[in-house]
Amino acid sequence: MVESLQPADIRILAALQEDGRLSNADLAEKVGMSASSCWRRVRALEEAGAIERPGVRLNPEACGLTFQAIVHVSLVRHEMRPVEDFIRAVRARPEVQECYATTGQADYHLRVLCRDLAAYNAFLEEFLFRQPAVASAQTNMVLRAVKTRGVLPL
Repeated sequence: MVESLQPADIRILAALQEDGRLSNADLAEKVGMSASSCWRRVRALEEAGAIERPGVRLNPEACGLTFQAIVHVSLVRHEMRPVEDFIRAVRARPEVQECYATTGQADYHLRVLCRDLAAYNAFLEEFLFRQPAVASAQTNMVLRAVKTRGVLPL
């Protein structure tokens, strides 16, 4: 964990949020630092966990994943073992892009991507409804994405 971000760290993180594929030399130039200082700061931010991983962001629809839903899952019981089994199973499913334990009526909220409605139905029947801890699931189909990626308000 980063104790407190320095102005240079904030400039680096902001630039990487805009374009995570910047070379170290281009990043250093953009943030006004030497390449070696920039490299050391980026490594320190990675080690501190501020930068989780570099990578590219894929467009789900362009990759054939045209069905997206937010699934509100309520559990039957909240004993440690069934909940741990549910979490482990959800983490292993590539369709589940995000999973949040929340307050409110549902216990978990999943963001799920599938090829189409038939694939989503198979996900429900062959996976989610077979989890012993799951009591019910309510699906909200995503009609269109309004905002899919925010930058952190540094």
